[in-house]
Amino acid sequence: MLPNRYRLPLLCMMAMLAVLLLLLTRKGAEAGYGLLPSWSGGSRRLAEDEGGSNVGESDPLTGVDGLRYMSVGVGGFPTIQAAIDAVPDSNSVPTIIRISPGVYEERVVIPSLKPFITLQGSGMDLTIVQWHLKASDHDENGAELTAYNTASVTVYASNFVAKDITFKNTLPAPPPGIEGRQAAAFRISGDKAAFYRCGFVGGQDTLCDDQGRHYFEDCFIQGSIDFVFGDGRSLYNRCELNSIAQSYGSIAAQDRQSLDDNTGFSFVNCKITGSGPIYLGRAMGPFSRIVFAYSEFNGIIDPRGWDDWDHDTSKDKTVYYGQYKCNGAGADESKRVEWSHELSDEEALPYLDVSFIDGDEWLSTT
Repeated sequence: MLPNRYRLPLLCMMAMLAVLLLLLTRKGAEAGYGLLPSWSGGSRRLAEDEGGSNVGESDPLTGVDGLRYMSVGVGGFPTIQAAIDAVPDSNSVPTIIRISPGVYEERVVIPSLKPFITLQGSGMDLTIVQWHLKASDHDENGAELTAYNTASVTVYASNFVAKDITFKNTLPAPPPGIEGRQAAAFRISGDKAAFYRCGFVGGQDTLCDDQGRHYFEDCFIQGSIDFVFGDGRSLYNRCELNSIAQSYGSIAAQDRQSLDDNTGFSFVNCKITGSGPIYLGRAMGPFSRIVFAYSEFNGIIDPRGWDDWDHDTSKDKTVYYGQYKCNGAGADESKRVEWSHELSDEEALPYLDVSFIDGDEWLSTT
């Protein structure tokens, strides 16, 4: 038996060891050791960021937090499309596909039967997906692709998210007026999609914002002519719109077809950079709707601001083009076309936040 003078120090030491063991166990659990499958890449923080839902235990790719984890690159699927193909049809499980740094030369399609997918890159400058189709190329049946079918990555599914990744079409920008050279880097045709810190790089028709409600935050979008185009209802927040136009170009071409259609592009807190001259937007559709607010324009903006698409003056009475509290050398509205608007506080209000895309209803779940 130990003398009394040794018992108290020994008991204190044992208590300290027990506390230390408890702290180490808890720290390991928080880091995901022993909890996440080995193929998840230890993505515990990402899982907590994304939220989740309860799923059955029969899915071998589902972690304990209700998310499915997959990886592309080192230790994972060899291509992004292979990972997409492995997601079950009629998917209802939030699925996070982690993509290792690298340049992925492939054409990717996410069909409508595979919603709730997140592509998580390793950084806008580190993870790049690229391909090289143009509108005059032909499909397997011999038909011309048209601009909408040239995208390096096409998403038809709803509830899509992309983070920290660049989508690119490697074809160079054509001179204005050259037919068949449209070459999209990305097409989003699904509803409720969000993009964070993503790059979209191309020449003409870079980003096909086709249809649905979309949110873009801290993104980089580069092109020369209509480098954002389509009939989506989208909010662009804190994005850089970088022009590589050499003779003439335009930032956005919005295709709203009817006064009853609730579509349009809103650019808030954005920055326009690069070469010019360029228009802010063109009337792709007769009721085209584009708004710029709190944005910074450099001197490359054509003083007229807007174009009615090959002098189709019938659109001058139906398009809705507005500017609100923008600044910079290109923000002077004194020489704008008479059918554009300098918006009042009341007129600008519907376009300034995520309520424009009903984002308070769905952004937290993407």
